[in-house]
Amino acid sequence: MTDTTARFSLTLIGLGDMGTAMARTWLAAGHPLTVWNRTPAKAEALAAEGASVAASPAAAVAANTLVVVCLLDDESVGSALEGIDLTGKDLVNLTTGTPGEARARAAWAEERGARYLDGGIMATPTMIGVPEAGGYVFHSGSRALFETHRAVLEVPAGSRFVGEDPGHAALHDVALLSAMWGMFAGISHAYALTEGEDIAPKDLAPLLSEWLGAMGFFVGNAAERLTSRDFTSGVVSNLAMQVTGSGTMLRTAEEQGVSSELVLPYVDLLRRRLAADPAAHGGEDTTGAILLLKR
Repeated sequence: MTDTTARFSLTLIGLGDMGTAMARTWLAAGHPLTVWNRTPAKAEALAAEGASVAASPAAAVAANTLVVVCLLDDESVGSALEGIDLTGKDLVNLTTGTPGEARARAAWAEERGARYLDGGIMATPTMIGVPEAGGYVFHSGSRALFETHRAVLEVPAGSRFVGEDPGHAALHDVALLSAMWGMFAGISHAYALTEGEDIAPKDLAPLLSEWLGAMGFFVGNAAERLTSRDFTSGVVSNLAMQVTGSGTMLRTAEEQGVSSELVLPYVDLLRRRLAADPAAHGGEDTTGAILLLKR
């Protein structure tokens, strides 16, 4: 990082756990930082670490060209920035939202004379400023804006630019989080099955980790099949077999007194794919069922 970049000043609006973690990382790296938060105490706590505390969002925006926003939701962004002159500002919105909200907010910012970059943070606050933790931020929107401020934006966490469609950072964010939640659901079901048995959770844990790692091949395999639309070549365990085998899984849950609510939606999806045309779909792998989710 050059000396010029190291001294680059910016504004941060929003000091929740994530915003505060990012603020401290920028300050520690030597960046002059102006902050504003709806609850003044959080901003004042950073003053001792070198931050300049703005009296209002308008004052915070006026202080610097680069304005980073990290608030609760899109409505909070609109409320905080309502009526503020954004002409000539570079607005980086790290607030979690939907792709549609990001696109609308980009248009809103551009109408007010600002360049816009949306972000999806793939990290917890404890991962901010810790490169070895592996956290990063998806960015989408103005590539010129991203390249201009890339070095500064990468101080708290790494960055991955995913396109000039402002909605793509949010879309990547939610896609990865959705996969994570699905994995958490499966893990939760597995632990529920063994609850009350002479199987210690700590003994099951390494087996789960190993198995889930081995099944990671499905990610790349599904990408290839969705691209080629070939769901049958090289299939080892076909859809018909999977649907039949799901019966054992559900009966086991019933025997163990465990609800199937976390896994049944996926089983039902596979059943629907097979029932639509057993002859055509029975020999497929399970990837084709993804097509049923698109309305």
